[in-house]
Amino acid sequence: MGQKTHPIGFRLAVRRDWNSKWFAPKHEFGKLLAEDHQIRTILKKKLETAAVPKITIERAANRCRITIYTARPGVVIGRKGQEIDNIKEQLARLTGKEIYVDILEVKSPEANAQLVAENVALQMERRVAFRRAMKKAIQTSMGLREVKGIRIRCAGRLGGAELGRIEQYRDGSVPLHTLRENVQYGFAEASTVYGVIGVKCWMCVEEEEKKQSVTRVD
Repeated sequence: MGQKTHPIGFRLAVRRDWNSKWFAPKHEFGKLLAEDHQIRTILKKKLETAAVPKITIERAANRCRITIYTARPGVVIGRKGQEIDNIKEQLARLTGKEIYVDILEVKSPEANAQLVAENVALQMERRVAFRRAMKKAIQTSMGLREVKGIRIRCAGRLGGAELGRIEQYRDGSVPLHTLRENVQYGFAEASTVYGVIGVKCWMCVEEEEKKQSVTRVD
């Protein structure tokens, strides 16, 4: 059997940082972990249309800072900041802590593996042919200079078939074993009429510092 590891966990402390940054004594750890999961579930559901790939949580005493990465900041902020105030209020009631919310814009959604996976899943839910959705996503992402390679894999009753199967497409280079490479990973589920289809996306993206250093040499 293949020994598979999670691409994000594999790179923690080498290439990736933790999504939750806090320390808690043993008896409180489980409660706070469940609270983090609850916060992310609520925000993901509330900001479904805002293209949110990542939510980071930092805690200190009675304060909690939540950073929302989004491709559509306007949707998160809402008219006159109304939406963000509602979010703060709801989370303050849930946690009983002082909530601070930061919003960071994702400049190019096509270079984010999580957003690409969610986009393919959304298209499948809208009854777009899975091959077309996958190929279009690969074509769009590979059109960007910073994307070195992409791989998309769909599993389930593809096209409403009787038996579940796996199909995958790739383009460029995605070196999963090279820790120094910035390999992103995204997962999304498409709830179709004939069952749930899982969409996984791996993407190798060149980082800003690397690009700047290369341009200086030229």
